Amino acid sequence: MLTPTARPAPVITPTAQATVPRTRAPRATPVVTQAEIDVLAARMRLPIAGLGAAAIHHTFSEMRGTHRHEATDIVAIRGTPVLAVDDGVVAKLFTSVPGGLTVYQFSADGVWSFYYAHLDHYREGLCEGAELHAGDVIGYVGTTGNAGLTSHLHFAIFRLGPDHLWWDGTPIDPYPLLRTAVAR
Repeated sequence: MLTPTARPAPVITPTAQATVPRTRAPRATPVVTQAEIDVLAARMRLPIAGLGAAAIHHTFSEMRGTHRHEATDIVAIRGTPVLAVDDGVVAKLFTSVPGGLTVYQFSADGVWSFYYAHLDHYREGLCEGAELHAGDVIGYVGTTGNAGLTSHLHFAIFRLGPDHLWWDGTPIDPYPLLRTAVAR
């Protein structure tokens, strides 16, 4: 087990938190095509090195209170490095009650957002606007936010809308893409 140095969580002021919608408005983004998903699946890497299929849980459609989960949970030991799944840029570092310490990464082509949540801490020096390459360490698995007692990575993918809002887009199920990446 890795025991990386702890990094303090960014402070989000109440004013900054108020800018994030608490409920989702109807999405104006186009339907995601299978061809788009196939292109992403061909290049997407695993968010945890050496990840096995048994650690990936198909939780996308599960209900969490009044909303769908819209993510895949990946169980891992606290402190396990979390890796960028694609080339891109850090769009937002954010702390929230449900997600805890999170990273939003936009793909280099500007089509996708990857959301990594419940992190224990970020890698040293990670900042908004940082360029990422697939496989770069971005943080470490934890239990922040509403993760409960089981350390895991909450991993989500969504197609960005025309406004490229870091918190909104059309969600796609990461599970089949992760299973494809494990099989490679």
